[in-house]
Amino acid sequence: MAVVVVIDDEPLQRGILKTILVDEGYEVFAAASAEEGLKIIREQNADVVLTDLNMAGMTGIQMLEHLPNEPSRPAVVVITAYGTINSAVEAMKKGAFDYLIKPLDKDVITLVVGKAAERMSLLKENIRLHRELFDKFNMEGIIGRSKKMTAAIDIVKKITATPVTVLIYGESGTGKELIARAIHYNSPRKNAPFTPINCAAIPDNLIESELFGHEPGAFTGATHRKPGLIESADGGTLFLDEIGDLSLLTQTKLLRVLQDKEVRRLGGKDTIKVNVRFIAATNKDLEKEIETGKFREDLYYRLKVVTVTLPPLTERREDIPLLVNFFISRYNAEFGKQITGIDNGALKLLTDYHWPGNIRQLGSVIERAVLMADAAAISLDDVKSELKQPVACDIMDIEIPEEGIIFEELEKKLLKQAMRKANNVAAKAARLLGMSYKTFWYRLEKFGINIPNGTRPPKDGA
Repeated sequence: MAVVVVIDDEPLQRGILKTILVDEGYEVFAAASAEEGLKIIREQNADVVLTDLNMAGMTGIQMLEHLPNEPSRPAVVVITAYGTINSAVEAMKKGAFDYLIKPLDKDVITLVVGKAAERMSLLKENIRLHRELFDKFNMEGIIGRSKKMTAAIDIVKKITATPVTVLIYGESGTGKELIARAIHYNSPRKNAPFTPINCAAIPDNLIESELFGHEPGAFTGATHRKPGLIESADGGTLFLDEIGDLSLLTQTKLLRVLQDKEVRRLGGKDTIKVNVRFIAATNKDLEKEIETGKFREDLYYRLKVVTVTLPPLTERREDIPLLVNFFISRYNAEFGKQITGIDNGALKLLTDYHWPGNIRQLGSVIERAVLMADAAAISLDDVKSELKQPVACDIMDIEIPEEGIIFEELEKKLLKQAMRKANNVAAKAARLLGMSYKTFWYRLEKFGINIPNGTRPPKDGA
């Protein structure tokens, strides 16, 4: 329910306006002067103010000047006589939402106040969402006390207020997008768009149109003009996840954007100036990609003005209890559960686990555990079924001679010894090595190892 303050020094008109608006469902407060109105506005956190311009003492325009100059200030609708329209125009210049001309019409009053209330509702929701985003991605809210994670956060804190390009390294699931969002929402660009794009998820024939946009007729099916993501992110931040998967042609065009700060739509002739901060992320070693000709060296140095490296979860095990508690709280709220914690056996299993999917996988495990747990605390049984545990075995004791080893020979010996340990049961041998059945077969075929027991998986993996 919107809160409306009516300010008018004429008791009859003040009463009529209040009655009309109360009947429309608003919570209405009335004031006989601008001074009294200002006090009520502050106390009641008003959404809309309906005020006469010409009043004894402080005028409506003077009252406008006393309202705080911030986005959450109420929408002000001023009332003026027909012969003083210039006063209404002046009020609009000082920030009034709209004006009404005497004599007042009930339908016009309800229409204008309704629009003002709707605008304030949208504005407050937008402010709330921005506040939630800031709280969520506040630097202090990023979970991690381990040495490597603390070092990464320290770098991020130093660069948030700057416009520098950032390159984030990390395995899949380590939180690269979380860090990119934290940089954005703690920067001067926080009220502008944060635009993420997964370069690996978009086919090569579509990625250029997504990034740069296109004009009608640029290619088959391009029937209308479409701004690209770079253009749409103007004033904000563009997050290029898995940038190592971009084609060389797209890399070349992206380099021009970074150098010239302008973009040209596909099929377009004109360039468009853009003010965008670029944050890129990858799980690839881009220096090795440069050596093999898969990544442009000049683009690499444009991107890595500042580098942030996120450690895998196995290198920050001391953070796992903190992360577990965080996820329990999150999913308690989401599922309406009241899980109080996790027992020692379950926590030890999670702390010792090798986490190939990193934080994303840990979050998924805790989500299911919270959902399925019957007791007050998460137990070992609630989590162990979700974790693929490697089977401990002393398959071979590796000793590396001074002259080195041929890795393929070592792999071949390992496969054969796993088969012996598994009594020539291929499925069991694959489990011993932590491989899928299909991958195990592929490795055996590569080295020409025959399998007495086993069923070949289909070529297509079906």
